[in-house]
Amino acid sequence: MNRSQLTRRNVLKTSVAAAASFAVPYAITSNALGTDTVPPASDRLTVGCIGVGNRGRGLLREMMHVEKAKIVGVSDCYQSRREPMAKLCDATAHADFRELLARDDIDAVVVATPDHWHVPIALRAAAAGKDAYVEKPLGLTVEQTLLCRDTFNRAKRIFQYGTQQRSSQPCWLGCELVRQGKVGTIRKITVRAPNGSAGGSTEPAAIPEDLDYPMWIGPAPMKEYTVDRCKVPGTYHNYDYSIGYLGGWGAHPLDQMIWGSDADLSGMIEIEGTGDIPTEGLYNTVINWNMKGKLGEVDFEFTTGGDLTTFYGDEGWISVRRGGVDASDKSWLETKIDPADAKLKVSRRHMADFVDSVLKRESTVAPINDAARSDVISHLCNIAVRTGRKITWDPKKETIVGDQDACEHLHRDMRAPWTLS
Repeated sequence: MNRSQLTRRNVLKTSVAAAASFAVPYAITSNALGTDTVPPASDRLTVGCIGVGNRGRGLLREMMHVEKAKIVGVSDCYQSRREPMAKLCDATAHADFRELLARDDIDAVVVATPDHWHVPIALRAAAAGKDAYVEKPLGLTVEQTLLCRDTFNRAKRIFQYGTQQRSSQPCWLGCELVRQGKVGTIRKITVRAPNGSAGGSTEPAAIPEDLDYPMWIGPAPMKEYTVDRCKVPGTYHNYDYSIGYLGGWGAHPLDQMIWGSDADLSGMIEIEGTGDIPTEGLYNTVINWNMKGKLGEVDFEFTTGGDLTTFYGDEGWISVRRGGVDASDKSWLETKIDPADAKLKVSRRHMADFVDSVLKRESTVAPINDAARSDVISHLCNIAVRTGRKITWDPKKETIVGDQDACEHLHRDMRAPWTLS
């Protein structure tokens, strides 16, 4: 049975047949045949949500409001998270995400785990024939990021990155105006992102009874549990699981930089700068960073403070931020753009764009290639701080040039038995 047959005509039959191969029961729910306002299951995308704490809960609720989608599976390492969320959307709860990925009745997944699980799960989703919405940031390393990109392209799977500002009209307008040449030739791009945090308890604590701690740790180094290790903000600022807000929040304004220009593809990328790495407490990712460099011939700055991307050109400047846009010439902001003439895809609802793109087999507003470009920039900044040296990246060869020691930071070992293959 091919995928289009599964999702549009045989999903109910497949769901019943699949039930026999799992230890958990599946049932045809009361809304499977549709209602006056909801399409029948045969015309809906069936979705599994992997990771439903913090951000994942919000994405699950957003998916529940997409009429063309139906959540049928939920997975999380915390029983107290997965079971209530599964009940909320009338889905089956899975302790192990691999069981969810093995289901033939699931077309796509939403991955909103801690950062270190994003790519390992996404790769397994692609191998299982699933399309994927993956929260930012992308990889824990450049190696992971590029492998994820290549895997989804090769498998022809649909990918949506969790950079929701691409579904914001002001951000679209600002980046579209830059793409249409309003500022003239781009000479400089500045990016601002919120700072990270220091702190976090390192005192060993009892593991919660409802948490599968070895599964939560997964491919990361095994460490003693502490009260701050497995919850926000600890998951954002511990280097075992993340590169911190350089990627975790920096992904948003860096993504806007990518959306508005191709400066990062125009020539060699050079990045250097400073930052602090806390030496006390659980959190040890880069904070207080101040990065400068070149994207080809375009000057580049990335610092803490705010959430803003500004393009400076020969004719003026345009800034985009979450929910807002500004320009040196205010009349530009009144420009009426025919969608048929737009260079950038228009999306009003990020999750709905993902569902529609999967059903139509077309690119999302935040595709994998763009996700990889911005993610690589954040990693190069991290490597520059940790090595204390200027990093030169060849965007064609996709490697660091002339610094073998810095190249070692492109990869991290994974705890057995987990691998990227």
